[in-house]
Amino acid sequence: MADAQEQNTRRGPGRPRQAHVTRAVLDAVVALVAESGMNALTMDAVAARAGVSKPAMYRRWPTKQDLVIAAAESRIGPLTVPDLGDFRAELRALLLSRMESYRRPGVSRLLAGVIGAAAEAGAEPGAYRDYTLRVMSETRHLLERGVSRGDVRPDVDAETAATLVAASLAFRLVGEQRLPDEALVESVVDLIGRAVGSRP
Repeated sequence: MADAQEQNTRRGPGRPRQAHVTRAVLDAVVALVAESGMNALTMDAVAARAGVSKPAMYRRWPTKQDLVIAAAESRIGPLTVPDLGDFRAELRALLLSRMESYRRPGVSRLLAGVIGAAAEAGAEPGAYRDYTLRVMSETRHLLERGVSRGDVRPDVDAETAATLVAASLAFRLVGEQRLPDEALVESVVDLIGRAVGSRP
């Protein structure tokens, strides 16, 4: 019994090690893309940069596409906004959090790479759509919560509104090549709030 307990104790650090490998690989992806663009991103280059074996990578991410999406989600992933009692306040909190993510080093090139990779021949569009749905899920939730609370119109097209919210910061970053800032956040909150709000 003592031997079994000792073995279990030895196995304990396994999970932190897995988390370390995941973090090292995803950080390596972001760094490589930031430095040299998507063309520099190969499984060999990522493994060398992260200091891990390719088999360890392939067990987690069978394809380069899986790896790119995972890296993007490590920087721009789902988030949760608490009920603040007001749709505009919640939208502001969401956008400020996104703004901070977008302003992190390497994220602009990574996001541009994800968008470009989604259009490449052979890409699995469902994987990118699923990622996008996860990223925008909280915006839809805020809209639904606003409808239930009464400060968002019940006839609002939540899918279109969520797309507009997501596109505002992403296009500023990738299309306009400018970092999103608080002035943009406030403008988006005002525009979307007036468009979907049920109150004057």
